[in-house]
Amino acid sequence: MKIVNLVFQLSFLLALVLLLIYFLTGYDSAFEADQYCHSYLSNYDNLSVNYGCDHDTETHQWILYESNDNKEVAKIIKKFRYKFL
Repeated sequence: MKIVNLVFQLSFLLALVLLLIYFLTGYDSAFEADQYCHSYLSNYDNLSVNYGCDHDTETHQWILYESNDNKEVAKIIKKFRYKFL
């Protein structure tokens, strides 16, 4: 019985820590994440069509990326996750 109680307490503590990390690390809204993405984008000296910000609705984040002319996969520079709850 003590082992079951210990497992329950550890799983509850882990869930609580994960919720705290989620709510303390993300931006408050999609608009705020968008503003930070475009702010980072404007800091690049060589602004070309190769850099951009895109909104991913499935993962609730804005992505700063660099694309290639060679039809290769774009390189992700930074992700800006926002809270959706």
